[in-house]
Amino acid sequence: MFSVKTLLPAAVAAMVSTAAFGADLPMPQPVYQQPVVAEPCCASAWYLRGEVGVGIMNRANLIYEPAPANIGNGFQFQHWSIDDTAIFGVGVGYEFNNWFRADVTGEYRTKAAVNAFGVTIGPTTFGDAYTGSIRSVVVLANGYIDLGTWNCLTPFVGAGVGVAFNQLADFVDTGFAASGGAGIGTNPTETHLAWALHAGISYAVTQNFTVELAYRYLNYGSITDTVHCLASCSADSFKWDNLSSNDLMLGVRWRFPPATGIVVPPPAISTRG
Repeated sequence: MFSVKTLLPAAVAAMVSTAAFGADLPMPQPVYQQPVVAEPCCASAWYLRGEVGVGIMNRANLIYEPAPANIGNGFQFQHWSIDDTAIFGVGVGYEFNNWFRADVTGEYRTKAAVNAFGVTIGPTTFGDAYTGSIRSVVVLANGYIDLGTWNCLTPFVGAGVGVAFNQLADFVDTGFAASGGAGIGTNPTETHLAWALHAGISYAVTQNFTVELAYRYLNYGSITDTVHCLASCSADSFKWDNLSSNDLMLGVRWRFPPATGIVVPPPAISTRG
């Protein structure tokens, strides 16, 4: 039989051996989670834009403004026209959220040829042919509403207001018959109110690069030139009024996104029970 005196030393030896073995085991290390990135909702961002297009000109009003000496001379236009123009534009804008953005754009509208023919009916009937070109620089502040996105396609509408700098260049009057007048214009430049209505659709090629196809109605004022006669006659003025265009535009936007999010410090998982 084993007595208490013989079991006690054996129990103490076993406890000491277990403690020594436990001291040799590696201590558990705390485990950390990966940093958490909190994505911002509806983040705003700056963007640059560029565009090219064609302006399909509407028929402007051509108004004859006679010199005092020519009032009642019986002159009237038979027909007139204005050709289409090419458009080159750039701009900078800001996305306020995922449905509203705004930008400021500047564009150059190339020379649109103008032609007119008028007749003076009186004791002697004669005609005058007019030729020249209108070119413009238009600066607009625009706002757009994005109507939702489906498969990277986003339809939008918008409006803009600004100024147009219009020039009537090389306006020439060619007279026919002995009594027909002849003269040249003064190449004037005028500043007028401009306004626009936009509609289109954009396609997000990447998160920061977008291509858009848009229609725009643009109204950009008028331009008046005075034709000085080459012979002895009074100088008349001619006003191309209500200049407007249906513009088809192909554009790109490059977006400069803000920081992708806020890094939240990772919490440590405690190992203590």
